[in-house]
Amino acid sequence: MGDASPRLREALAKADVIAAEDTRRFRRLASDLAVTVTGRVVSYYDANEVGRAKELLEALLAGQTVVVITDAGMPGVSDPGYRLTHLAVEAGVQVTALPGPSAVTTALAVSGLPSDRFCFEGFPPRKPGERARRLAALAGEERTMVFFEAPHRVGAALEAMAEAFGPDRPAAVCRELTKTYEEVRRGTLAELAEWAAGEVRGEITLVIAGRTVSDAPPVMDDLVGEVARLEETGVPRKQAIVDVAKSAGIPKRELYNAVHGT
Repeated sequence: MGDASPRLREALAKADVIAAEDTRRFRRLASDLAVTVTGRVVSYYDANEVGRAKELLEALLAGQTVVVITDAGMPGVSDPGYRLTHLAVEAGVQVTALPGPSAVTTALAVSGLPSDRFCFEGFPPRKPGERARRLAALAGEERTMVFFEAPHRVGAALEAMAEAFGPDRPAAVCRELTKTYEEVRRGTLAELAEWAAGEVRGEITLVIAGRTVSDAPPVMDDLVGEVARLEETGVPRKQAIVDVAKSAGIPKRELYNAVHGT
């Protein structure tokens, strides 16, 4: 409650329409903020966002004031809001944002990692194969990376990141930011993946350091040569690929394809 600004209270009290991700939670919030809501309250969440955005645009074009509010974080940033903003901008309707807590910038600020340049990558894909491909494409990213992740998938996500970025890459797991049980854990991806193997609860934001010159992967030809040298010593090719890929901090599949010329 303490993060709610006077501007937010005024906007909620004066709005003609309030589009809330969860109307019940919003009404509890309004009560806690001692805001008397006089406008119409409608639901606005992932499942109805497309149709509702058109309805809300009609209200805007009729001269009404529409306020979009989500359960946590900033509307439009991995939350409902983008589609309505896009339609409103195309229609020439003025759009403004009321500053408030955002897990992206809050996590970045407390992570202890470089914040002068960063990128927000949203939620990693749920399927392991798709997630591995997405992370492999980010292996060369030099900016600090910020991700959202569901608590029941954070362990698998950190393991996949350790595989893609290297186990020693610095990172931070930020949980329940700005809430009562806020927690920030810092360490390497390998250390954090081990911690997350247990039960993790709450809203999770991951902050991962970007690649530096010191942890840039070796040239692939050198790694293929190292696999060949291990094979000559009697190490099976499959195991050699696993060992070399782990040492270099690159995905096993990437090295496997290089060794087999695919």
